[in-house]
Amino acid sequence: MSDPEPHFCHIAIVDDDDAVRVGLSSLLRSYGYAARAFESAPALLAAGADALARFHCVITDLQMPGMSGLELLEQLRRQGNALPLILMTAFPEPALRKRALQGGAACFLSKPFDANQLLACLRNAAASVPPAD
Repeated sequence: MSDPEPHFCHIAIVDDDDAVRVGLSSLLRSYGYAARAFESAPALLAAGADALARFHCVITDLQMPGMSGLELLEQLRRQGNALPLILMTAFPEPALRKRALQGGAACFLSKPFDANQLLACLRNAAASVPPAD
């Protein structure tokens, strides 16, 4: 499958830090992606299966109160949801990276990361699963 056109690519951003959500949303929009931000993993899950089916990819922080990005990944997989998920963290412990990638994370980024790194991960992840209509 070829890369989806950016303007048809819908990305969910999950981070407890408002500045990160706003910054990532702005960055993605500047590259033609549609972005919707969520303040927590439970907020994303509460959007429901129909809403999740519209996304090409989730970008989430690893460490958040309540439910971590890794727990979000594991919950999605338990639900049978193969939505690509990119984890980002300021604390890139090798054991967490290994667990995330073995658990099905599309990418594991260490903060701070270059926008080109994120975009490359996003293109690869978003191309792998088309959203439902």
